[in-house]
Amino acid sequence: MDYTCDITGDTLICRITADRDITAPVFCFSGMAPLEPVSGGTLLYALGSYTEVSLPDLKTGETQMVEIKYSGGFTPANRAWMPLGPYLRAGKERIPLPPTDAGRRPQSPINHGHFAGLPVVPQPESWQAAGGNITIDGFHYDDDALTAVAALATRQGMAFDGQHKVTIETGDIATDAYTIDITPHGTTITANSYGGRFYAGITLLTLLQQGPLPLGRITDAPRFGWRGQHLDTARHYYDPATILSLLDLMALLKLNRFHWHFADDEAFRLEIDSHPALWQKTALRGDGHVMPGLFAGQIEQGGSYSKDTARAIIAHAKALNIEVMPEIEAPAHALAITKIYPDTRDPGDNGQERSVQGYQRNALNPAMPKTWEVLNDIAEEVGDLFPFEILHLGCDELPEETWMSSPKARALMADKGLDTTKDLQSWTIARLAGTITQNGKRPAAWEEAAQGSQGGIGHDAILFSWTGQGPGLDAARAGYDVVMTPAQHVYLDMAHSDDPDDWGASWAAFVGLEDTINWDPVPDPALADRIIGVQGTFWSEFTTSDTQLWPMLMPRLLGVAIKAWQSQDMSASDLLVLSGYYQTDERGVTTIAAQ
Repeated sequence: MDYTCDITGDTLICRITADRDITAPVFCFSGMAPLEPVSGGTLLYALGSYTEVSLPDLKTGETQMVEIKYSGGFTPANRAWMPLGPYLRAGKERIPLPPTDAGRRPQSPINHGHFAGLPVVPQPESWQAAGGNITIDGFHYDDDALTAVAALATRQGMAFDGQHKVTIETGDIATDAYTIDITPHGTTITANSYGGRFYAGITLLTLLQQGPLPLGRITDAPRFGWRGQHLDTARHYYDPATILSLLDLMALLKLNRFHWHFADDEAFRLEIDSHPALWQKTALRGDGHVMPGLFAGQIEQGGSYSKDTARAIIAHAKALNIEVMPEIEAPAHALAITKIYPDTRDPGDNGQERSVQGYQRNALNPAMPKTWEVLNDIAEEVGDLFPFEILHLGCDELPEETWMSSPKARALMADKGLDTTKDLQSWTIARLAGTITQNGKRPAAWEEAAQGSQGGIGHDAILFSWTGQGPGLDAARAGYDVVMTPAQHVYLDMAHSDDPDDWGASWAAFVGLEDTINWDPVPDPALADRIIGVQGTFWSEFTTSDTQLWPMLMPRLLGVAIKAWQSQDMSASDLLVLSGYYQTDERGVTTIAAQ
């Protein structure tokens, strides 16, 4: 079979040339968002971005042209918007077509140049040079945090251990802060926490890769307590080894919060005991499964994470001074749950609401007892598994008019004095937050959880501001703690540039390396106490293999780390130079080159 597809304006033009006669073929594929045929075929079935187009009979050697467009006003920006996983279905036969050339292509090497400060990302708070340097083979120490640094170095192909003595002292110093005094006779680390000693070790490891150690004093402390990176493992299943490599990369950049997004419309990937059907029936997608080949076409793909795997990831993170925050998603982004447990929906609800991803009626109905049975069980079991005190509840992108056609939801709204979809969402997420608070957890949610006449989620929740900084500033003024994760600066699934040969989403912006640092997480100083952190985000709708993750994250993750750690500004040109020192290969192994 010969198959090509090109972008012409806002249209995808696909050409299929058959190598044999095929009767009643169906062209199957997925994409970045909902798609529909314009000519050359008839829409047969669609679920979100997964699309099936009925074609006329194909004759040997003849070419069938199919024109496709994105619905909802989306315009293809680059190769990532081409059909993913295309194939033909003819009766029981599945005929794969050549896949889209996926992933960001290798970029030209960055000119290292010269950086006037220490060649470390993020930069330390201060550096007092004593003059001169010392050549060493590595460090000799007796400390658990430095042992963890040495293990990280070994995994990344670097060396840390040697004969240069490191002495540990304690002092009146903030959590995660440290000082390092480097002398010809030995190095002294001053810190009062595991994190402080660990980050001092990370700085020493980084400097060791650069050559002789500079003599002098480093004083350092993070700007924010929350320095995070999110990963969507619901849309694409990442091998646990990939997650461990991501945690290593985060630790090298002094990030300390991993936001694990394993549940969404398309899958629930954690192997919980209370509702096993949830992961058993959604872990795999493709023909014959509850979910079709969303984001991967004909390939039966996916997987799930056992509790032992989750515990291993949590333990790995803990050694790197990283806490793991799970997200369970409610009330929207719940298509998988509604398909497995249809009694989480009101059978009398005939509403036509549709999510931006193209899913119709993808929200749990808070008037249904089954909804609370499932949510409460999930929240309790996930909360028990993850030792971190914070549990993320989701609460984003609820379609307009959700529940407005549900007689049961309307009755609930009348009973509780609620008028709108946002009001009922507020009541729902506040009730769930109250439950997990009783279980000893602190709730977190996306920015929409502050909406509604009831005042939002409450319960001392942490909100994550994603559509921009404005909702986060409003939430901070309303008394919420806020993590800034604005899509225009730190959504690392966005394409790096407007080049049509680039790869990634573009609905928020094209996010270049300079965009990750050209913003202020706290534009209003009066809100400094409420804005508690910065977090990068990576959604996986267009990720077809784990190897595609690294060139999307890097080098922009350096900018996230700088905004999360440094109080002082950095120019884009300096960041460009520093980014040349950090290289991450397709296995997720990061090396640090010398100047």
